[in-house]
Amino acid sequence: MTFSIVGCDDERTHWGVAVASKFLAVGAAVPAAQAGAGAVATQAMANLRYRGDGLRLLGAGAVAGDVVATLTRGDDQREHRQVGVVDARGGSASFTGRECISWAGQRTGPSYAVQGNCLAGPEVVVAAADAWESSTGPLARRLYGALTAGDRAGGDKRGRQSAAILVVTEGGGYGGGSDVLVDLRVDDHPAPTAELGRLLDLHDLYFGKPDPATLLPLDDALRAEIAGALASLGYDVVDFAAAFEQWVGTENYEERQVPGSIDPVVLDRLREQVAGR
Repeated sequence: MTFSIVGCDDERTHWGVAVASKFLAVGAAVPAAQAGAGAVATQAMANLRYRGDGLRLLGAGAVAGDVVATLTRGDDQREHRQVGVVDARGGSASFTGRECISWAGQRTGPSYAVQGNCLAGPEVVVAAADAWESSTGPLARRLYGALTAGDRAGGDKRGRQSAAILVVTEGGGYGGGSDVLVDLRVDDHPAPTAELGRLLDLHDLYFGKPDPATLLPLDDALRAEIAGALASLGYDVVDFAAAFEQWVGTENYEERQVPGSIDPVVLDRLREQVAGR
């Protein structure tokens, strides 16, 4: 009772899944992805073994169609299952068992697979796939755009409860210590897809990298403005560098910090914080 999109970017460096459902914590059950290998979504009467088994097959170089065939072949409950897969090369495949709750079906294309069951109608899958095919940009945003389009087309016909997005890329995690670039879940919410978008905006703010072309040098005028703002927030600006670093750490903007400059995104947040006092 879920709809999802599995996809990878055009460069075959990022893989991920976005999913929504009238089901508690759907992100704990449906998505799986491995950098350099591919991604899997298991749903309907979800078989969580599909996640680990699918990633092992993908990691060994199997193509998406073979992964789907292998996962479902030995499963005596396969007619109640639904699974979507994208492999390391952007190949895609999806399977919908004959006993999945109507409306159930899928659509696949280069680098993506959309699948859903217990949906308002086929327009949900069509809207999600069309949104993917017409989009560009970071994978997380493309996946979210497709999920939002499916949600607006009706989504799960029972209603809304949870949504999630998972994206992996080599060394993409916080501090480079993992491959998990984005892992966001809305486990129980009346508007989970919209709430997921809010979290994705925050993720971009806190973990996005500054655009070098937009960085503002900390000249005397800007330093004076920032010092005044920090002082109004209660920071001791006798040591400007220490006060600024303390504020950055307090607000979790370390990923956007560049010595001798300030990211305009961060400056805007400082100005907003002062204005909102």
